Amino acid sequence: MRVLVVGSGGREHTLVWKLKQSPRVKKIYATPGNGGIALIAQTVNIKADDFEGLINFARKNHIDLTVVGPEAPLAAGIVDEFQKRRLRIFGPSKDAAELEGSKTFSKEFMRKYHIPTAPFQVFTNAMEAITFIKSAAKPIVIKADGLAAGKGVFIARTQDEAVETVDNILTHRKFGRAGEKIIVETFLEGQEVSIMAFTDGKTIRYMLPSQDHKRLGDGDTGPNTGGMGAYCPARFLDEETMAFIREHIFEPTVSGMEKEGRPYRGVLYAGLIITEAGPKVLEFNCRFGDPETQAVLPLLKSDLALILKGVADGNLNTVGEVDWNNGSAACVVMASKGYPENPEIGKRIAGLRNYSDKRCFLFHAGTRRDGKNWLTSGGRVIGVTGIDHDLPAALARAYDVIGNIKFEGMVYRRDIGHKAEMPVKTVGI
Repeated sequence: MRVLVVGSGGREHTLVWKLKQSPRVKKIYATPGNGGIALIAQTVNIKADDFEGLINFARKNHIDLTVVGPEAPLAAGIVDEFQKRRLRIFGPSKDAAELEGSKTFSKEFMRKYHIPTAPFQVFTNAMEAITFIKSAAKPIVIKADGLAAGKGVFIARTQDEAVETVDNILTHRKFGRAGEKIIVETFLEGQEVSIMAFTDGKTIRYMLPSQDHKRLGDGDTGPNTGGMGAYCPARFLDEETMAFIREHIFEPTVSGMEKEGRPYRGVLYAGLIITEAGPKVLEFNCRFGDPETQAVLPLLKSDLALILKGVADGNLNTVGEVDWNNGSAACVVMASKGYPENPEIGKRIAGLRNYSDKRCFLFHAGTRRDGKNWLTSGGRVIGVTGIDHDLPAALARAYDVIGNIKFEGMVYRRDIGHKAEMPVKTVGI
């Protein structure tokens, strides 16, 4: 197969890296890619939102499968445009991607199909939202309705914080059109976990559960980011809880989307919180998570290309079960100073070649080459993923390699996996 991967981040580097291991894949292109991806695939300077450019490239280069990494082109309908031209593509349609593209749609869908989630209200008027918030229990969660690159969710612990957040989103339009509506919902306590699954709209094949670390600083402090690290598997989930998640979250979501006339094909990603009353959905995403993918896919034993093709063709049931390697994987993200609001870029990166650990991988996100030098080019720069027999050993590998890498203003968390051993108690499952 000739494969095209759309996107430029650490997630896309991981997808290219894993697809390259398939004996079925003969050639991989990435658009636009990044400095690290260019080491293992042919990068082409076509932006992810240039649908006609991508379609023309796929036709000219006889691409057998296009894999879309980021959410924005999926929400904008790239899959629909490719399918109109009879080009095979992995990902949900524009209508199906509304599960992530509109939190209002997602929450109302969950309410309709009795999928467990937090109680919520939707607002378009700042004064109405503030009036409601003043009488609501704190902390409270406020979310921009549309896509905000993982930065549109706020936990307001005081009334002043809540009012300021509402004003920033609805009055000052911090997120533009993505903030034309907000969702205000009850704050839930518990352990968060990310579960991704492959589905062709009927068959579902689950990936190993992982845990993301959204906050910038150690101890879950600082602003929300796109993700500062992840580990896999999240072993605090027992089989009884997983069975509940399959039966009461994934299966009714896939069947409900079909009933809505929005059949879902692609990766269905559920961001969950395991509360004392059982698992509840915080959000749905319509693509591979970032940085969860950097922790999950290194443990995949099955042929990723075969799975993605089965999803795209609607015959995932013929692929068989998805197999996984034993052990643990941990990804630690190195970010630029100023991330997530105003990251400093153009900083020289030293030490990328100064390690020899074959069980540790560098997944580039915001890097570029300038002659023989590596430079930073984004907020999240590199994800370092270690693999070993257990989580502490995997983390040790990742942090050992990070010790060899340097760039001015480098930021990373030193406590990835700190909640891995916390007990989870649920009732009512």
